[in-house]
Amino acid sequence: MSFGVWELGILMVIVALLFGTKKLGSIGGDLGKAIKGFRTAIKDDEPDDGEQSPAGQVIEGEVEGGQKGKPAES
Repeated sequence: MSFGVWELGILMVIVALLFGTKKLGSIGGDLGKAIKGFRTAIKDDEPDDGEQSPAGQVIEGEVEGGQKGKPAES
């Protein structure tokens, strides 16, 4: 089932009558601010080009005591 132009127009008129144009404008503004804040938060969390995330770093060395998957003996 797909909606045509007439169905979407009627739906928009009903929503405008129920909520009013001022309320719809404030909802749209709040939604835009939320999306902008989300994008800013995502951008701030991403590492810069020169930095690596901790998951991408390789730490070399030896593990003392025990084998992989087995606890070390005391």
